[in-house]
Amino acid sequence: MVPKRWAKQAVTRNTIKRQIYVVCADFSQHYPQAAFVVRLRRGFPRSEFISPSSGQLKQAVRSEVQTLLQAGDSAA
Repeated sequence: MVPKRWAKQAVTRNTIKRQIYVVCADFSQHYPQAAFVVRLRRGFPRSEFISPSSGQLKQAVRSEVQTLLQAGDSAA
């Protein structure tokens, strides 16, 4: 779930969700029986990410989620 507080437009929220799903699918081999809760701690401001589904936004979300999953994989 991506709240409106952090991503105002539905297009942006859907883009964020899709990127999370893609990265989690990439890590499915590392975590075969796992469920994840991904919680946003800050917004994605339109001043920084002008287009609601820009490549820059997709890359920012992917890199952040990849970092989290890699940290969890090395801790296990």
